[in-house]
Amino acid sequence: MTVLMPFARRAPAVARSSRGGAVPVVLALVAGLAVGAGGMMLAGRAGAPPAAPSASPGGSTPVPASSAAPGEAAIRETLTARIPDLPKIDEVSSTPIAGVYEVRIGGDVIYSDERGAFLLQGSLIDTATRTNLTQERLDKLSAIDFASLPLQDAIVWTQGKGTRKVAVFADPLCGFCKRFEQQLGDAKDVTVYTFLLPILGPESAVKSRNIWCAKDRTAAWRAWMVENKAPADAAASCDTAALERNLALGRKHRVNGTPALVFEDGKRVPGAMPPDALERQLAASTRRS
Repeated sequence: MTVLMPFARRAPAVARSSRGGAVPVVLALVAGLAVGAGGMMLAGRAGAPPAAPSASPGGSTPVPASSAAPGEAAIRETLTARIPDLPKIDEVSSTPIAGVYEVRIGGDVIYSDERGAFLLQGSLIDTATRTNLTQERLDKLSAIDFASLPLQDAIVWTQGKGTRKVAVFADPLCGFCKRFEQQLGDAKDVTVYTFLLPILGPESAVKSRNIWCAKDRTAAWRAWMVENKAPADAAASCDTAALERNLALGRKHRVNGTPALVFEDGKRVPGAMPPDALERQLAASTRRS
């Protein structure tokens, strides 16, 4: 059995997220519709036809639902007409609930009835397995192929044998990154690939350049992040093209906050992880990779 669990009807804060992209815009639009219309819910039994739309508080006539056959075409037509500011719909697919469809926009999903007359934002839960199907879907959408990462552009250091792997997008001025880097010193049997991502302003760019151009960039990185020892100024002739490539890589994968973690199986985690959670994820990702 599956159930839909709606979020509270409020505009979500734009959190520091590795997924980024159009997600905050999509959810804000949906939440705004809910607030403006007093809330929208998918009512009645699964697959039941939606109620006729009522006039808006301002007296204007609402756009009718599409007359196309129920399904993807109708959903696209109705949502495009009723929500002109909605970003491009990338995919419409069925869900385990009859009459309920997943609408994917970039790296996020919302749910719709079969005509696009109603939207629901929230988590789809399989109560038999206690699985959050929405989160599973989001994890799949945000996954990054570890083998495709340009590891030559990363700072590399190893604990123990280093058989387990994690990539970290980090800004040298990010406090959360510093704390996480210090925690990594207690991790067992791991190789860490750090992609410098100077997104916190000009000083971040300077610090990243100085670290990347150091004679021993790994030592310079660890000294700064763990001991707060600033690296020496980089030579003017230093090649920092790798830092530009890292920024492009971050944009490609919509990495909008640091730290952002990528594990061997493609699992992506926004933000730092507590040591016990990191250990569990390293073990799980190594088994699946």
